[in-house]
Amino acid sequence: MTKVVYILIFIISFGFYKADAQTELLRKEIEQIIANKKADVGVAIYGIESGDTLSINNETHFPLQSIFKFHIALAVLDLVDKGDFLLMQEIQIGKNELLPNTWSPIRDKYPNGVKMSIGEIIKYTVAQSDNNGCDILLRLIGGPEVVNEYVHNLGIKDFSIQFNEEEMHKEWNVQFANWTTPKAANDLLLLFYSNNIISKASFDFLWKTMIETSTGKKRIKGKLPEGTMVAHKTGTSGTNEEGVTAAINDIGIVILPNGEHIAISVFVANSKENEEVNEMIIADITKLTWDYFINQPNLTP
Repeated sequence: MTKVVYILIFIISFGFYKADAQTELLRKEIEQIIANKKADVGVAIYGIESGDTLSINNETHFPLQSIFKFHIALAVLDLVDKGDFLLMQEIQIGKNELLPNTWSPIRDKYPNGVKMSIGEIIKYTVAQSDNNGCDILLRLIGGPEVVNEYVHNLGIKDFSIQFNEEEMHKEWNVQFANWTTPKAANDLLLLFYSNNIISKASFDFLWKTMIETSTGKKRIKGKLPEGTMVAHKTGTSGTNEEGVTAAINDIGIVILPNGEHIAISVFVANSKENEEVNEMIIADITKLTWDYFINQPNLTP
């Protein structure tokens, strides 16, 4: 393990982050946004180069939904780096694996099954949030417990995956067993960006895939300047008969005009707001964060 990763794990374990009066002002502005919302909102922000950080409601376990596809992709790529699989290795996907009544661009394009490389399955799973692709990857590597072990061994403990997408679709409460804290999600982004937990080739592949994510355009990217580069992963639940949406999430790394980076994770859970409001919460928090970092004395737009 490299020196950089040891330092990052030390930061994650002990929370030695920079905090000042300006950061607290950003916290208050974010708290004003969420104060009157009928939802539980969790936030973690980290300026990768500056060290500025804050978290809100980090004691809460937020349902991951499809955010966990980022964790799964990392676990698969770790096994690729170890030689257990090849990114170009083709997997036969049977028609019986392409379940109906779930979000699946793979199934829509190949309803009778297809032979597809592991790399392509990861692209569908992360960039387009394909649920069938997700479960195919989980079966390939041995299930959620493999992802749990991988992430926990990185020093990130406030996280759990117990069920796959098929199982989450069967019963409403199951989704809450797949959870994270906002800071744990941000910590994984930070470790990923360090470019040390997976090979450079795997990092470049996943980074490009996350940049190409097509879901959640009104979330982290919603109010940022046109063309801003964001490597991110979204998560979205359904809404139950009581009008509660379990999860509208987005986590990612935003590139600032001066080339520096912000890791940001926003989770909106148990919401009685509509989809537009839920996504707006994430967009508004991200825009406040963007403005905070842009206006720092050491940054030049």
